[in-house]
Amino acid sequence: MNIFLIGPMGAGKSTIGRLLSQELKLEFLDSDREIENRAGADIPWIFDVEGEEGFRDREESVIKDLAEKKSIVLSTGGGAVIRSANRACLQGNGTVVYLETSVEQQLDRTARDKNRPLLQTENPRQVLEDLMAKRHPLYLEAADIIIKTDKRHPKTVASEIIKQMKAKSPLHGE
Repeated sequence: MNIFLIGPMGAGKSTIGRLLSQELKLEFLDSDREIENRAGADIPWIFDVEGEEGFRDREESVIKDLAEKKSIVLSTGGGAVIRSANRACLQGNGTVVYLETSVEQQLDRTARDKNRPLLQTENPRQVLEDLMAKRHPLYLEAADIIIKTDKRHPKTVASEIIKQMKAKSPLHGE
């Protein structure tokens, strides 16, 4: 069983992913951390040097590798769904969960985070709104399960994901 978390930055993918992995006794992986580990550099540096296209190439390679593992919870970057190869890879190797959140919630959660290159701008709200307009249909297309995260505790969200997954197909050993 693999669980792949998709959604915009600030949706809680990493936090909820860690909780899910603990609860279900699965390995937790974060595609952005894996990209940084393999590159030996942080994401803002990769964007600076290679541009978004270079970053997306690295992301596609990492997602392909990680999605082939077994019994994992994978938190993906907000833009992972841009490439159809990533959507197909995730859909073909596990349950894809879209953590849906509002632009307001994203702004609250990302306001002080300097590790988000796309938000280092005069108007981060506009950037988030533009990204949501482009990516929301792709998140919906890729998702098996959709969970709203606004103003909800991460443990509550993790519990709901588990409940919905059990309803779709009983987890082994339950």
